[in-house]
Amino acid sequence: MYPLASNARDGVIMVTTTADKHDRATTRNTIQRALVLEAVRTLRDHPTSADVYEAVREHHPSISRATVYRNLGVLASRGEVTRVEVPNGADRYDFRTTPHCHALCRTCGGVFDIEMPQVDMASQVTDAHGFFIERCEIVFEGVCAQCRSRDEAHVEKDCGSRHSA
Repeated sequence: MYPLASNARDGVIMVTTTADKHDRATTRNTIQRALVLEAVRTLRDHPTSADVYEAVREHHPSISRATVYRNLGVLASRGEVTRVEVPNGADRYDFRTTPHCHALCRTCGGVFDIEMPQVDMASQVTDAHGFFIERCEIVFEGVCAQCRSRDEAHVEKDCGSRHSA
């Protein structure tokens, strides 16, 4: 590893490597990390990192965007939150860390928890290439109920105005 700093103190040179600093950052619990975790738990709607930043900043205006984003990454890697990857969009964060599926609305971009019986698919999958599957994530795509009802109301309004003319 490359040294980040080299300080002479009492004739002793201390070298900090990027690995040492990374290990400390990922294992040490900080006030900022607790604030970020609390924001994800409070928002409860699969917030983006920007949503979490705004929620934390409301009460702690001096916190930086980089601190929030870095701590979200650490919390996800430690399994304290779940990162839901959204194709062509911002990743979302879920306070639920137990296995469950998600649904992504292609109209509004909302992410929703889906309750269904859990099947250990990873243990049932066989791979001809010897690939060892550690986990899987299922994200369904479609249109949420709110967007569907809004779209149906819009269609009915358009059809009604055409038929009455």
